[in-house]
Amino acid sequence: MAKINDVGGTQGFGAIDTTDDTEPFHADWEARVVGLFNALRAQGLFNTNEFRDAIESMPAKEYLAASYYERWFTAICALLERKGVIEPGELDG
Repeated sequence: MAKINDVGGTQGFGAIDTTDDTEPFHADWEARVVGLFNALRAQGLFNTNEFRDAIESMPAKEYLAASYYERWFTAICALLERKGVIEPGELDG
């Protein structure tokens, strides 16, 4: 069964913006999420396949509503809970 990120051949998402964006991040928090990802992965807390699976396992409604780095942060939080680093819901605001 295809996950929400597998939209190959699906129509109705509108045109793709193909203009070049010269900035790698649009907000400071996005760069921090990438740094957090790199630090945790380097410590062996999770690997790239686990990270990708965590993103792809997001509920469809959340996945579609989230920005690129919001998906990264959601996946990191899910992995931290799954690995027992934080308690479920510990980061809920």
